[in-house]
Amino acid sequence: MPNAAIEMIGVNKWFGDFHVLKDIDLTVGEGERVVICGPSGSGKSTVVRCINRLESHQKGTIRVDDTELTDARGSIDAIRSEVGMVFQQFNLFPHLTVMQNLTLGPMKARGLSRAEAEERARKYLARVRIPEQAEKRPGQLSGGQQQRVAIARSLCMEPKVLLFDEPTSALDPEMISEVLDVMVELAEEGMTMIVVTHEMGFARKVADQMVFMDAGEIVETGPPSEFFAAPRSARCREFLSKILQH
Repeated sequence: MPNAAIEMIGVNKWFGDFHVLKDIDLTVGEGERVVICGPSGSGKSTVVRCINRLESHQKGTIRVDDTELTDARGSIDAIRSEVGMVFQQFNLFPHLTVMQNLTLGPMKARGLSRAEAEERARKYLARVRIPEQAEKRPGQLSGGQQQRVAIARSLCMEPKVLLFDEPTSALDPEMISEVLDVMVELAEEGMTMIVVTHEMGFARKVADQMVFMDAGEIVETGPPSEFFAAPRSARCREFLSKILQH
């Protein structure tokens, strides 16, 4: 087992009286790719949002690269500096150019000079295959291009872990593959990734571990070969039978 990049031990979260995460135990090794799937409202997105403190957990332990996530500002900043996040909605600054979106974080959080940040931004724009879009604003790009900019923005921080929260769900069907292709390449290069997605073809191709959630609980985990061929729980079999028909 590689060193743990992320550990979640007995993690619980409530929204008021609603128990959204129930005793979540999850370990992600360095370089491992984990795909989380499950029906809407099962807690998938809340899991990844808790890892970089966009949501706070009320019980249990979360560690990223041996740093425990607490309410302390230093703990949150340390973890966010190592964990990149790509959202459903691209969350780009619409009034800034692509280049400005990509250089803001490295200059503010990493202390890079403008020249260093721009050199890094060009590297990662080439990496996601849109180097020619650097001076455009997000509104001038397609949805697929905007999501690739969002991935490049995360890569510019050179994180140890990338979290993806349904990164293709807001895209038109013809744009999904261009984003998934980039994510497959990142996986093949050994990036530690947790991906919340319904794209089961992608999951079969890149996941080391599948995680099926329902009603705030992890119901089933396993390698894709076992998960898709012989799911153990009736709830998982029902979910897969529906999603694989589409």
